[in-house]
Amino acid sequence: MTAAEATGIAPEAVPDVPPPTFTHLARLTDDTGLLEHARNATPRREHGYCTDDVARGLVVTSRTTGQTPEVRRLSECYLAFLTHAQDSHGAFHNRLGFHRSWTDRPGLGDWWGRALWGLGTAAARNPAPWIRAEAGLAFARGAARRSAAPRAMTFAALGAGELLRVDPGNEQAAVLLSDAATAIGQPAADPDWCWPHDWLTYANAALAEAVIAAGDLLGEPATLAAGLRMLRWLLDVQTTGDHLSVVASTGWRRGGSRPRHDQQPIEVAALADACATAVAVTGDDLWRRGLRQCVAWFLGDNDAHAVMWDQATGGGYDGLTTHGPNLNQGAESTLALIATLQHRHPAGTTAVSRCRRS
Repeated sequence: MTAAEATGIAPEAVPDVPPPTFTHLARLTDDTGLLEHARNATPRREHGYCTDDVARGLVVTSRTTGQTPEVRRLSECYLAFLTHAQDSHGAFHNRLGFHRSWTDRPGLGDWWGRALWGLGTAAARNPAPWIRAEAGLAFARGAARRSAAPRAMTFAALGAGELLRVDPGNEQAAVLLSDAATAIGQPAADPDWCWPHDWLTYANAALAEAVIAAGDLLGEPATLAAGLRMLRWLLDVQTTGDHLSVVASTGWRRGGSRPRHDQQPIEVAALADACATAVAVTGDDLWRRGLRQCVAWFLGDNDAHAVMWDQATGGGYDGLTTHGPNLNQGAESTLALIATLQHRHPAGTTAVSRCRRS
């Protein structure tokens, strides 16, 4: 059986579905952290490192079963970076120059939320017991804080959800998840714009995923229904024909015209993660179809009919433009590729189990 047959993707649309490779991620990673940018496949050291990408790196390495020594080394490096980035009050630096000096002060922006996402995933899923223990301590320190930014709270909620699935009695994670769902808000009543906010920006599906997780794990059926409605609408408006056409990097404001380019891999990865959570919670084939569309987007089933990764390097292309792929292979796009391909089997390495609190 081919990988395409295993996922149910039509062979004529997607000839094969490769497993994720960490080759390019390792190329971008040195003994300090994960370099943010690349020119084609060559790391650009002058741009340094960011907590955002390192945290996403810890997510994908921690949810990989049967870790190789290479992937284990990446997890260790990313955990060390995040614990170094965290201050004693639970906030995080985001940007480290190649000279190994922080260029910002600790804060509670999106990078704080992503750091908790990475740490929560590592504490729940990483195969190494010492990594799980250390990540759990850092998560607890950071989870005592709150951000005023709904997206930061969203990313933090994803880490809290990971912990609650393995530790239903974790009150700190439960409260954080509940607070995040409140910060995100309720979907609008307008069926033409079923979204809590007037602007779709980036990693939009993560908001729906966090609300779904809150509804499921906290035993709140109305919240779960709201999250699924958000995700259904988002999947519908980002589907053209039978393929994905995700919101462009410039965003889409309610009532305004919708740009089609540049489409960013992070949008597809966020949608894949949300659909995977929805599959685990509901078992609905709708979300399996969404997952298949996300995988297919990287393999050429998109607006430009362009493959969005470099098979020679293992890197993901940085965006889909009007002229085709942006051939640079930075950390964010490569992580988005890996995260999405981890879902090539709907019940595979990243499947989440339901574990409601009593």
